[in-house]
Amino acid sequence: MADSISSFWGPVTSSHEWCEKNYVYSSYVAEFYNTISNVPCILLALIGLLSSVLQHFEKRFSVLHLSNMALAIGSVMYHATLQHVQQQSDETPMVWEMLLYIYILYSPDWHYRSTMPTFLFLYGVSFAALHSVIRFDIGFKVHYVMLCLLCIPRMYKYYIHTQDMAAKRVAKLYFATLFLGSLFWLGDRFCCSQISRWPVNPQGHALWHVFMGFNSYFANTFLMFCRAKQREWNPKVVHFMGILPYIRIEKPKTQ
Repeated sequence: MADSISSFWGPVTSSHEWCEKNYVYSSYVAEFYNTISNVPCILLALIGLLSSVLQHFEKRFSVLHLSNMALAIGSVMYHATLQHVQQQSDETPMVWEMLLYIYILYSPDWHYRSTMPTFLFLYGVSFAALHSVIRFDIGFKVHYVMLCLLCIPRMYKYYIHTQDMAAKRVAKLYFATLFLGSLFWLGDRFCCSQISRWPVNPQGHALWHVFMGFNSYFANTFLMFCRAKQREWNPKVVHFMGILPYIRIEKPKTQ
């Protein structure tokens, strides 16, 4: 939300502001809570990346964790500045990330191995080029939701075919965080005029960031379990410090 405090970044040029007063704590940070709420996503992506690299998972999962991290950093840039270019650094990685999820979800059953990554790569490059010259608002949101909807049925299919109860709990956490995060996003987006009159702003968009950081981590963890199961790596869900789930695998000696 706009206010009269001077800013380092100049006038707002992004297509949208969120339900948080601008430049309350610093002239360098437009939306303070929406900016710092990306930190959990960066840390969770780093944990997932280390787990993937140290256990020699397929490179697709390392790239996926890096894409989560890149998206969170782009979101930091956007909410800290509320500038159009930085908004693109948030929105374009959102699409790239979903294309990666589509590849990981559907590639095991795709018979023509080179066609899917080639198509998704060209799609991602084309979107980035188009997005750099044309401002999307509603169109971007509709496009992003459609990409998400392509992933959810496949995640559910993996869920119903998974017998391991610990892995099923991780999948349930994925769906729960997606649902709760979406509620906070919708509330912040469409009920700002009412929220602004409350004594305390619940910072719905910041909570969306936190929930989606965990959502991405749970999605990645569940997909790593499913992929390890397909590769017969004997995956098990274990917990870091008894809280955060991750996948431990035992590859056959021939691999």
